[in-house]
Amino acid sequence: MLRETPLYLRLNPADDVVIACREIDAGTNLLQEGVVVRERIPAGHKVATRAIEAGQPVRRYSQIIGFATRPIAKGAHVHVHNLEVRDFARDYAFGEAYQPTAFVSPPATFQGIVRPDGRVATRNYIGILSTVNCSATVAKYVAEQFKGPALEAFGNVDGVVALTHTSGCGMDSAGEGIDVLRRTLAGYARHANFAGVLIIGLGCEANQMDALFFAQGLAEGPLLRAMTIQDKGGTAKAVAEGVAIVKDMLPDANRVKRETVPASHITIGLQCGGSDGYSWITANPALGAAVDLLVKHGGTAILSETPEIYGAEHLLARRAVSRDVGQRIVDRIHWWEEYTARNHGEMNNNPSPGNKAGGLTTILEKSLGAVAKGGTSGLMGVYEYAEPVTAKGFVFMDTPGYDPVSATGQVAGGANMICFTTGRGSVYGCKPAPSLKLATNTPLYERMTDDMDINCGAILDGSLSVQDAGRRIFELVLATASGQPSKSEAHGFGADEFVPWQLGAVM
Repeated sequence: MLRETPLYLRLNPADDVVIACREIDAGTNLLQEGVVVRERIPAGHKVATRAIEAGQPVRRYSQIIGFATRPIAKGAHVHVHNLEVRDFARDYAFGEAYQPTAFVSPPATFQGIVRPDGRVATRNYIGILSTVNCSATVAKYVAEQFKGPALEAFGNVDGVVALTHTSGCGMDSAGEGIDVLRRTLAGYARHANFAGVLIIGLGCEANQMDALFFAQGLAEGPLLRAMTIQDKGGTAKAVAEGVAIVKDMLPDANRVKRETVPASHITIGLQCGGSDGYSWITANPALGAAVDLLVKHGGTAILSETPEIYGAEHLLARRAVSRDVGQRIVDRIHWWEEYTARNHGEMNNNPSPGNKAGGLTTILEKSLGAVAKGGTSGLMGVYEYAEPVTAKGFVFMDTPGYDPVSATGQVAGGANMICFTTGRGSVYGCKPAPSLKLATNTPLYERMTDDMDINCGAILDGSLSVQDAGRRIFELVLATASGQPSKSEAHGFGADEFVPWQLGAVM
């Protein structure tokens, strides 16, 4: 029997607000709170349960989400019109909450593809990468030759995918910007989900092919090839050469089989996009429960989107395995404060209009929900964008909050799966790593069922616990890693979502 979604939720006894689970009309008496609602409260939004003076902090889940810009009456709507971000002291207490992981033995398993060097893949693609935007069209033309019947004889190959971008020139040939681009391209070139990779350049770009290979320690071989359009004599000749190279790779790429391997070979990139007021209540903590399970089974999960942990970084620092790891996450926050300031921005440029429509008011509030995706396991490492992730367990990677850029960095770092929570609705895909979409509420899941992989909205009506939802997510991760297609894969998403982080001036 279906249960009715409650009218509202109190998340912590110390909170100054409760969350509307359904639209609440003015005049409604919230009996258990002793509150009469003064105005219409949209679903997912907050209502004050006590009078709050101007300048006072407002708490949700016992954490500060903002400061009142004017007096807020008991029963009033709490949102962007009366709440703002201000700086406040955080108690980092490095490592205070760290607990060693109690590993499960024997661990869960999945059907993975074991590469000759021991890396384990969840998919089996051939990739076409561009060094620069100028070679993007040729890369796409090569990949287009392998649509449909061209791969019928190679049933173990998931596809030939062109991953192109808008950078690679008009930038310094040395420094932070090109280092990040080269690190990203090299991460994809080495990714286990690619059986083979062809890198195509123009020839005169700032991101020179030989410099890319030297800086990143790449070496050409039968399954990692490189060429430039200028050296090949132009577009048509480059496309023909590219097609011939891929044809040479296909027999090797097809000689794979899936075999039983431990879940320790799964690395998940954690994402949230189109978040709403339920993200923190349903899908994000459910994903956190799945992360805790994965870590107990020896796997790795990467939390990212540094601007979206702002104001909640102290919660991660407390879980750090060492003071050094905790300090690294604080240092990245300080870098972002300086980075946004020099670009005439602010950390509270988030939440987005869609987030605000869904009930999120400040970046402090959004960050608390975003951190919930990381579960409760110890923080074992902090990595820069697209840096290879070598630690096992729960880690953090410094990325922007923009989902395609963030996930691109995670995949470059080794993520072979993406789990993506959404409350407003995202249709994101991420080749070569399959992406799972977790809906925060049932209306979204029912409206966009062709895009959503799991409905976490059942947590709201009490028919599914957070822990049970976490187990369902973990089981779906294992099935997807074993070859079961995700909804975004069924739609063909994933090539155009490759977006390396572009740092520095375009010149």
